Amino acid sequence: MLIQIQDLKRKNFLDTLRMQERLRNRVLKNRSDNYLILVEHDHVYTLGKNADSNNILNNSCEIIQTQRGGDVTYHGPGQLVAYPIINLKQRKIGVKKYISMIEKLISNILIDYGLEPQIPIKDTGVWIEDQKIASIGIHVTRGVTLHGLAINVNTDLSYFDNIISCGIKGVKMTSMDKELGKKIRMNDIKKSLITHFNRIF
Repeated sequence: MLIQIQDLKRKNFLDTLRMQERLRNRVLKNRSDNYLILVEHDHVYTLGKNADSNNILNNSCEIIQTQRGGDVTYHGPGQLVAYPIINLKQRKIGVKKYISMIEKLISNILIDYGLEPQIPIKDTGVWIEDQKIASIGIHVTRGVTLHGLAINVNTDLSYFDNIISCGIKGVKMTSMDKELGKKIRMNDIKKSLITHFNRIF
C-alpha cells in the first residue's frame, strides 16, 4: 500500500480530528489515497461513543467525546498516536481483521525492543503481562477508517490514575520506558511503526 505520512509532531486532539476528517474525504473521493497521521497530543481524555462518563474519576485535563469505539482513554506527550486513514472496503478488509492487523503492528514494534507483547482474547489493545501498553479505538464510515492506536512510549502514567482506562476496572497501564528502564527516542518508534505498517498493510 502506498501511504502518505503526516507527521504532526505535537498537536491538540480536536485539530487533529479535523485533519482526519479532511483526509477521509480525500480518500472517499480518490480510492488510491491512503494516509497515516503520527502525533503526540496535548493532555486529553477522550470518550468512545458508548463510553461511561463515570469512568473519569478526576477531571484533571480536557475531556472530548468521540465517535470511536472503546471507552475512556488518555492521550498526552510521550505517547505515540497513529491514525490510519485507509479504505478497508476497497481492500476487502473487515473490521475484526483490521483490528487484528493493528494489534500485530503494535506487537512487532514492541518485539523490536525486546518486549514480549500479549493480546488478550477478551480485551482489546496490547499488553505486557498484566499491564496495558497500547490502546486501540477506531471508527469506520463508508469503508474508510478514522482514529487508531496509541502506544505508551515515554508517557506520564499518572494521568491514567484519574480514569478507569478502557472501562476495565483494576487495569494497570505501563509504558516502554518503564519496561525498559530508559527513555525511548520517539523518532525511532515512528520509523519502526512506518516500517511494520508497510509490511502488514
